[in-house]
Amino acid sequence: MLIALLFFVGTVSCTLFLAVNGLYSASDDVIELTPTNFNKEVIQSESLWLVEFYAPWCGHCQRLTPEWKKAATALKGVVKVGAVDADKHQSLGGQYGVRGFPTIKIFGANKNKAEDYQGGRTSDAIVDAALSALRSLVKERLSGRSGGYSSGKQSRESGGGDKKDVIELTDDSFDKNVINSDNVWMVEFYAPWCGHCKNLEPEWAAAATEVKEQTKGKVKLAAVDATVNQMLAGRYGIRGFPTIKIFQKGEDPVDYDGGRTRSDIIARALDLFSDNAPPPELLEIISEDVLKSTCDAHQLCIISVLPHILDTGASGRNSYLDVMLKMAEKYKKKMWGWLWTEAGAQSDLESSLGIGGFGYPAMAAVNARKMKFALLKGSFSEQGINEFLRELSVGRGSTAPVGGGAFPKIHSVEPWDGKDGELPVEDDIDLSDVDLDDWDKDEL
Repeated sequence: MLIALLFFVGTVSCTLFLAVNGLYSASDDVIELTPTNFNKEVIQSESLWLVEFYAPWCGHCQRLTPEWKKAATALKGVVKVGAVDADKHQSLGGQYGVRGFPTIKIFGANKNKAEDYQGGRTSDAIVDAALSALRSLVKERLSGRSGGYSSGKQSRESGGGDKKDVIELTDDSFDKNVINSDNVWMVEFYAPWCGHCKNLEPEWAAAATEVKEQTKGKVKLAAVDATVNQMLAGRYGIRGFPTIKIFQKGEDPVDYDGGRTRSDIIARALDLFSDNAPPPELLEIISEDVLKSTCDAHQLCIISVLPHILDTGASGRNSYLDVMLKMAEKYKKKMWGWLWTEAGAQSDLESSLGIGGFGYPAMAAVNARKMKFALLKGSFSEQGINEFLRELSVGRGSTAPVGGGAFPKIHSVEPWDGKDGELPVEDDIDLSDVDLDDWDKDEL
């Protein structure tokens, strides 16, 4: 009697263990689906799929199981029947809005738009619904309206707007492009059917182009179709759409929680760029190429004319350069160019900027595209320059056209060697041959 009781308890325990650890086995015609194989088996498939999202502990799911198995066997070779343990694979269930169990979805011609099954829970009702959906799929193919698989990338590219600077990422390309990159990445995880994603799309595309230009490609905007690339969506816990994450080398990804307009996205991207960017180079104007390449590549170039080295020595010059470097660091998010020259070395440039040979040190902010400039009127100090640049940043301050409407000729000069200046050596005058006695003493 005791042995029989123990056998009964063991059998019940085994049955309960199986019940809570999966409702289907490899011997069934129901295909077990997971985040690892869902994309390949379902999304990239030409077949029609019926997929049940279940939880092993759910009583309704347990009652559906024998009917689902019967339907799978009857439809074998005609319609694919699968099942997802959505209690174990919550990310997969979350992507398809699963809120209760069991939930059955039909993946037909457009795999990105799964339809909810609302029919009965018997094998006959399930088979009838599958054949009806299959009939619709065949008619769509006959009419040429559908070719079966529609990738997220195709869906994005078929819409309006220029998305050339948004980088499409996949399960296969993500790590190579993002994780192993020295650049900053802002990645949107989207679903093609998501209304909020569609509203974001033109803003994201416009921001991508602007950010690419302003950061010289150091901050990249990308997009991942999370309904297709489910491994990535699962890895980063994507629960809703769109979700935007920021990736920086050596750091855990963080959620972007800012506004969804072009200007909001650009502002955040530029903040990321400035946080990671080194301070701008401070270059001496030793040739025309230095001036043109710097000013043409930046919205503004800040040009300082420092006193002659004989007037300040190396320590005095370095103190002025230190002030400029501090201001370059402070305003590096503006991505301006920073230049300097010695008084008198580029006199034509001084004249074109209204500096004119006196009042050193001097500073001018030049917009090379408009050929306009503004002059520092305050002191050449951190406070004085900061006030000057702050006014420029908000669009205030008086400007004037560059003299002649273009940069003048720039002379090639030797770069400063970092040392104190030396007075030129004068030729010695030899007075040995002069006979002072011959001079008319009256003229002395």
